[in-house]
Order: sequence, then structure tokens, then C-alpha cells
Amino acid sequence: MTSIRETKKRRTRAAIMQAAVKLFSEKGFEKTSIEELAREAGIGKGTVYSYFQTKSDILHAFCEDELVCLHQELTANADKEIPLLRQMVNIYMSEFKMITENREFGRLFMQQTAFPRDADLEKHLENEDQYFRVLFPLLEKAQERGELRRDLELLHITGHFYGLYLLLVSAWFTGRVPTEEAEIALETLFRQALEGLQPPPAAGISTT
Repeated sequence: MTSIRETKKRRTRAAIMQAAVKLFSEKGFEKTSIEELAREAGIGKGTVYSYFQTKSDILHAFCEDELVCLHQELTANADKEIPLLRQMVNIYMSEFKMITENREFGRLFMQQTAFPRDADLEKHLENEDQYFRVLFPLLEKAQERGELRRDLELLHITGHFYGLYLLLVSAWFTGRVPTEEAEIALETLFRQALEGLQPPPAAGISTT
């Protein structure tokens, strides 16, 4: 049974995180102070420091929480039997929707996941391993169905998809791809990767 003290600690931590989401979005990460976070959360400044030593620690905790939720969603919705293209679009759009719900946190989240600090590398690798445990079985099943070449390493295939996903996210942040067109754009990028960029050979002409 959860104790009253543990429940209070979880609520306090959640209040700090909610205050951070609000203030980082309104004022930006750099311009928000710990004192302002404490005031928004309705607690003392010292209480914030008892949970997080720096604003960066709050950000990293937020990223970890979001990754846990994302991995749980991916695991629950993973379906080895549907076509690979649809699977990959569903997986990466889940993360895209999480990022675009809060632009400022989304930007910081992408920085943390794509370019982690040295101090966070171990945790980052653990999160990556969780991601691979979801993706690799789907890719292996696609290889069995003939949707992917069997001689390709799963890590390299994952890298192709993730690189294209980063391209989409960058295009969204710069305004080149509006939110309502993101899924179609991602599906197009993934389809091109799966089908190849070369035109089909003309009849009777060998490409070898």
C-alpha cells in the first residue's frame, strides 16, 4: 500500500513538472528561474531543490517520463502483422504528437534524445534499448514477409527511419511542414525509403 508520504512526494514532483511545462512554454527554458517554478507550483524554493538540483534535471526527468509513456504506448500498440510502412508511421507519429503538444519542451526533448549530455549517456542507452526491443521484432517480421532485405542489419534499418523522422521534425519546427500534413509527409518519406529512389528499370533492360 502506498503511504501518505509517498503520495505527497509524487504530487509535489508532479506539481513541479507541471509548473515547468507551463513556464518553460511561456517564458522559455533559460528565462525561467527556480524561484518562479516554486511559486507556480505553490511550494518553497528549497522544496524544489530537494527534488531537482537544476532546471536541467527537471528537463531530463520530463524527457524520461515522456519516454516511458511513449515506450508503453508503442509496446501496447505494436502489431507485427500489419504492413511495415503503416507500423513505422504509427510509431513515429506517436512521438511526433508528444513533441508537438508543447513546442518548447518538444525542442528540448529532441535535443536531449538526439544529443544527450555525457552525464546522461548511460540512461540514454537504456532508453534506446527499450526502443529497439519494440522495433526489432517488427522489422524481423517484415524481413520474413519479404518487405525488407534480410541482409540488412536491424540497427541500420532503424537508423534510416529515425533519420527521416528527424527530417520531418526539423521541417515542422521551421514551418515547412504544418502539423496537419505531417503524417502524410512522413509516410511519403518512409515509402520512398522502402521502395527506393531509383526509377523502375525499363522493360528488357538489366540494372546489373
